[in-house]
Amino acid sequence: MYSEELKIPKERVAVLIGKNGGDKKLFEKELGVKIKVDSEGAVIIYGEDSLNLRTCADIVKAIGRGFNPHISKLLLNEEYGLEVIDMTDYTGKSKEKLIRLRARCIGTEGKARKTIETLTKTNVSIFGKTIAIIGEVEAVIKAKIAFENILRGSKHGHTYAILEKNQKKHKF
Repeated sequence: MYSEELKIPKERVAVLIGKNGGDKKLFEKELGVKIKVDSEGAVIIYGEDSLNLRTCADIVKAIGRGFNPHISKLLLNEEYGLEVIDMTDYTGKSKEKLIRLRARCIGTEGKARKTIETLTKTNVSIFGKTIAIIGEVEAVIKAKIAFENILRGSKHGHTYAILEKNQKKHKF
C-alpha cells in the first residue's frame, strides 16, 4: 500500500470533494485509490498502484491550484501533464513584484493567459503565487517556457511570436 500527503488551500476542499462527494468518488473509482480530506486542506491518498497514486496526486494538486475537477480530469489521460510554476522563484519575498508579475502573466482582462492557452492548446490557472498548466505534455512545456519568459521580463509580443512560429513549424 502506497500513500501520499498533500496540502491544498482550505477554500479548494469543497471543489475537490464535489457535490455530494461526487468528484472525490469519481477519482477514487477511476484510479482505484482512497482519498481522505480534512477541512483544513490536508489530503492523504492511499492506493496499491503507485502510478495511479501519482496521477491522483496531480489531480488533487491541480484542483488545489485553481482548476475545476472537469479540467483536472484531463490528467487521467497519460498523454496529459501538470506543471506548476512558483512565481516566488522570480520575485523573491517582494509582494509588490509578485503582484506585478502575476498581473503580467494574466494580462489586461486575462488576454496574456488566454493567448498562451490558445497558442499552446493548454489550460492555465493563475492562483496565489503559482501558475498551473494542464495539457498534452509537449504543449505544457511550451506554455511553461512562455510564462517563464514573461516572468523574466520578455515582451508579450515576442513571446507570442515564438509560440506562433513554433505552432506553424510543428502544427501541434
